[in-house]
Amino acid sequence: MKITWLGHSAFRVEIGASVILLDPFLTGNPRFTGDFQTATQGATHVLLTHGHDDHVGDALRIARETGAQIVGNYEVCSWLEAQGAQDINPGNTGGRIPCGEFSVSLTDARHSASTVVNGTPVYLGPPNGLVIESPGAPTLYHMGDTGIFGDMALIAELYAPRIGIVPVGGRFTMDGPQAALAVQKFFAFDTVIPCHYGTFDIIAPDASAFIAAMQGARTRVWEGEIGEALEI
Repeated sequence: MKITWLGHSAFRVEIGASVILLDPFLTGNPRFTGDFQTATQGATHVLLTHGHDDHVGDALRIARETGAQIVGNYEVCSWLEAQGAQDINPGNTGGRIPCGEFSVSLTDARHSASTVVNGTPVYLGPPNGLVIESPGAPTLYHMGDTGIFGDMALIAELYAPRIGIVPVGGRFTMDGPQAALAVQKFFAFDTVIPCHYGTFDIIAPDASAFIAAMQGARTRVWEGEIGEALEI
């Protein structure tokens, strides 16, 4: 498994022959300074946690240019299909979605999910986390945008994820200390990756509060640079 951070909550995950883009907010993302074509080259799947624009991002463009399948909740997939997406693979909270050599399970998340059309919010289904499972690879849990909640313990029990991608920016998601509490109280991650910080002035500029709160924990914190890859 190879995980490349693209800024905000966007990641490129490579498992076998699959190239998975998670929440691909690249265009308009001030933290993403790489090359769009390089970041999206060979994409086979686009996985979406929820329908906010800073997470759906370039999903439709990527699907059109690469033929990648869009995976997410029913409403956001249907919305993108209406915009021209040719290959969608929808599910809903609690369901496991087969995607060839891996599967995606949509978990609960505590947030909201919509886009805005002519000044009016349009509901795009529930917010979710994503659990990616593939034989021979560590299970990956991208929490999406969420606050801390007690049923994270059930996610840990059901899926036993070894790698966690955790929002730490505050205001719209958990802040650093809350995220560290969630990681240490509920999960036995080998590696945790903080995200959803530093993109906009209104959220935390860095992951320092999370890293400080994780001092002494057995879980490894990987704070990669934009475009840097973690290979497992």
